[in-house]
Amino acid sequence: MQQHRDRTDDSLSPPSPEVPLQTVYLVGAGLGDVGYLTVRGKDVLRRAEVLIYDALADDRLLEWVSSDCLCLNVGKRGGRPSTPQSEIDRLLVAYCLQGRRVVRLKAGDPFVFGRSASEIRALRQAHCPFDIVPGISSALAAPLLAGIPLTDAALSSGFAVFSGHDPDKLPWDALAQLETLVFLMGRRRLEEICDRLLRRGKSPQTPIALVSWAGRPQQSVCTGTLENIVKRTAGQPPSPTVIVIGKVVQLREEFRDFEEFMATKTGLLAGKTILVTRSSVQGSNFQTLLTDAGANALSTPALEIGPPSSWDELDRAIDRVSQFDWVVFSSSNGVEYLLDRLQEKGRDVRSLSGLKIAVVGRKTAKILEQRGFNADFIPPDFIADSLVENFPEPVAGKTFLCPRVETGGRTLLGKQFTEAGAIVEMVPAYESRCPASLEPAALNALRRGTVDVVTFASSKTVRNFAKLVNDAGEISLDNVALASIGPQTTESCLSNFGRCDIEAEEYTIEGLYRAIVRWVNA
Repeated sequence: MQQHRDRTDDSLSPPSPEVPLQTVYLVGAGLGDVGYLTVRGKDVLRRAEVLIYDALADDRLLEWVSSDCLCLNVGKRGGRPSTPQSEIDRLLVAYCLQGRRVVRLKAGDPFVFGRSASEIRALRQAHCPFDIVPGISSALAAPLLAGIPLTDAALSSGFAVFSGHDPDKLPWDALAQLETLVFLMGRRRLEEICDRLLRRGKSPQTPIALVSWAGRPQQSVCTGTLENIVKRTAGQPPSPTVIVIGKVVQLREEFRDFEEFMATKTGLLAGKTILVTRSSVQGSNFQTLLTDAGANALSTPALEIGPPSSWDELDRAIDRVSQFDWVVFSSSNGVEYLLDRLQEKGRDVRSLSGLKIAVVGRKTAKILEQRGFNADFIPPDFIADSLVENFPEPVAGKTFLCPRVETGGRTLLGKQFTEAGAIVEMVPAYESRCPASLEPAALNALRRGTVDVVTFASSKTVRNFAKLVNDAGEISLDNVALASIGPQTTESCLSNFGRCDIEAEEYTIEGLYRAIVRWVNA
C-alpha cells in the first residue's frame, strides 16, 4: 500500500464525457490530531478515492481512507520545495473529471489561510461539483488549549487573525491599536512581528504567548512580553506555532489548572494508536474511554453477530419456558436474541417472571437491566468458570436454560452444571461469524506499522482477528502489544500468536482499559 502514497501521478488519462462527475470535498483536518477531525470529515475520508493532502495533517488521518485510495502529499513547508498551487488545482480538476471521488484535506479550516479560493475557481471553471467541510482552526483552538481566552469583558472586546508569512503586506499601524492579535505561520518572523509592533507604539510589556503543536502530545507554551520573547525562544526548533499577543495572555495564569487538567486528561494514552476488535454491533464505549485518554482509537469488527441457522430449538424452549428454574445468560447477545425472539413469537416478557436469572459479565447484566430485568446472581470476577462453584443454591435437580452462540462457544458451563446434577438445555440463540475483511482504517494502520496495542474481549475475536490478519497479508504484529480481557482470551492469544502482553486484572472493559494505561505508563 505504501507504494501509492506521497507521490504525484502524471499519467492522468483524458476525461470521458460519459463519466458522471463526483463531488470534490475540501475538508478541514483541524489541529492535525485525529481527535479534532469532525464526524463529517471522517465520513468523507472513508469514501475518498483520491486524497490530496497537506503536510501538516496528522499522518494517522490517512488510516481512515480505503486501502486502494490514491494518496498524494502536496503539503507546503516553509523553506522546502512544495507543490505549486496551480498543480494542486490541476490535480483536483483532473481526477474529478475522471469520475473519481476526490478529497482535498487541509490543515485547520479550508477557509482560514487555506488557499481554497484558487481551488474553487479551478473547479468552477471546469464545472466540477464541490463541497466544503469545515475544520477547527488552530487560531481558535490553540489559545483555548493553552488556557488563553481570546475575548474577555475587561481585557479584550475582540481579536484579529493574521498570517505572519509576509509582514510587508500587513497594516501595522492599525494592528498596534488592536487589543488581541493572533498570528499563524509567524514563528520564523517572530522577531520582525515584535519589532514592527514596538515601533508602532505597542507597549514592550504587552504579553505574548507561543503555542506550539497545539492539541498534540508535544504541545508546549512559551510566554513573555514583546520585549523579551525573542530571547526566551532563541534556539528553539521551528514548529507549527500560533502566536497570541495581548493582555488576555495574562489570564493563562488563572486558567493554568484547566491546562494542567487537559494535559492529564489527554496524557494517559497520548500518542498511542489502539485497535479495538469488536463485534459488528458492539457500541463504542471502550473507544470513548481510550479517546478521552488521548489515544487514537481505531476499531474493526472481528465478529459478525446474526440469528442462528434455525430458530427451532430456541422456539421449543420458549414454548415451555415456565418449566425452567433458571435462565443463564453468558453474553449480552444471548439476552438480546432471546428477548427479541420472545416478542417476535407474541409472548409477553412476563413469561420469564417465574424464572431466576444468572448472568456472566457486568455488560451482560447491564443489557439485561436495560431490557427491564435484574439478575438474581452474578458470579465473582464476572467469569463463567466460577458460576457453578459460587451458585447461591444447590443446583442438583434444577432445570437451566442457557441461550448461547450456535457454534464455537465454550461448553464448560453446561458440563459443570450437568456434573453437579442439574438438567441443562443449551440452545442456539444467535450465531457469530468471522467478517470478510478488516476495516480499511484498521488495515491501513496495521500495514503502516502505527498500531501500538490490539485489544481482545473474547476468544473468538482473537481467532477471527488472526485469520483476518493472515488473509490480509503484509502485516507484522512484532511491535504490537496484544491486550486481553481475561484468562480464556489470554489462552487464545497464546494459541494463535504465541504471546499475550497485557491482561486485565478485572475482567471487564474498564479493567482492560486500566491494564492498558498501566502498561503504557510503566
